[in-house]
Amino acid sequence: MKKDERHQLLRKLVQKDVITKQEDFVDKLHERGIEVTQATISRDIKELQLVKAPAQNGGYRYNLPPEMDYDVSQKLSRLMKDAFVSIDTQREFVLIRTLPGNAFALASLIEAAKYKEMFGCVSGDDTVLVISRDEESAKRLQKKIISFI
Repeated sequence: MKKDERHQLLRKLVQKDVITKQEDFVDKLHERGIEVTQATISRDIKELQLVKAPAQNGGYRYNLPPEMDYDVSQKLSRLMKDAFVSIDTQREFVLIRTLPGNAFALASLIEAAKYKEMFGCVSGDDTVLVISRDEESAKRLQKKIISFI
């Protein structure tokens, strides 16, 4: 399993289950047939910036940090409805124009979504340039982004 996939699974586990210690993560992944060590989980926790917060049962549990505890899709949808101007593709490039001052936030959300079609993303004040892995990926990504409007 790739690190990005494991990180996504860990985020879901934290939201769904009460995870009180690193070994809980290891056990949950082993139940799914994913071999992982406690040292790997420790690094993942740091990279994901998971925090321990009081649990309802009186102990502590892992949680997502406040800024990560949101639905990227909902924020993308809201921003696209409020600030979208146009979108176009050329080969592996997707160019998105927004109202002035909105491109940085849009680029940040697109990066947070971690689309597999995306190689990288740069933005200015009113323009986001998404570099896709290939021409077909650019077309798929354009459709995904348009779906938020």
